Amino acid sequence: MASAIINALIFAITAILVIRIFWKEGTWCLSKARYAFRFFTVQSNVFCAVAALCMALFPDSCWAWTLKYIGTAAVTVTMLTVFFFLAPTMGGLKPLLMGNDLFMHLTTPLMAILSFCLLEKKGMAFSTALLGMLPLVLYGGWYLYKILYAPANKRWEDFYGFNRGGKWPIAMAAMMVGGFAICMMLMGLQNL
Repeated sequence: MASAIINALIFAITAILVIRIFWKEGTWCLSKARYAFRFFTVQSNVFCAVAALCMALFPDSCWAWTLKYIGTAAVTVTMLTVFFFLAPTMGGLKPLLMGNDLFMHLTTPLMAILSFCLLEKKGMAFSTALLGMLPLVLYGGWYLYKILYAPANKRWEDFYGFNRGGKWPIAMAAMMVGGFAICMMLMGLQNL
């Protein structure tokens, strides 16, 4: 019951935040939302919210549990990246925990981690744990393409600063190692 409540809250909070993303000055603004969905923060939170809803509706389903795990791993990457990379390089933690970001960078990730690791224990195999890398690998490849290799008129600015000083290989390797460590941590907590 507690798991279903937390999962429903994750979904409801994220749904409200996404509606706010689409809303600008009293009207729907698709260009604002399109820009917001460039960020792994938004993508990971939306994925986790959908997975949480599936877990709330189908608590005994293996596929819903696996989706919740992948979503939890993704928002954990978001949260820890904010604390250990973005805060030190972008002027501190306070601006990264204001408004919608308080929920997307901290509150809903913590809710996902706690519900998954304490209330939704099923035990996890190493091969399942590796599935948690999927969002990071897919987004990492897409981000790298968009900041370095896309046609000039379709490129993104390097808003995460991963290519600062041309050091994208180091940043990419660090993100993959960090993502793997997060997956192993979540597997360990599942298997306690």
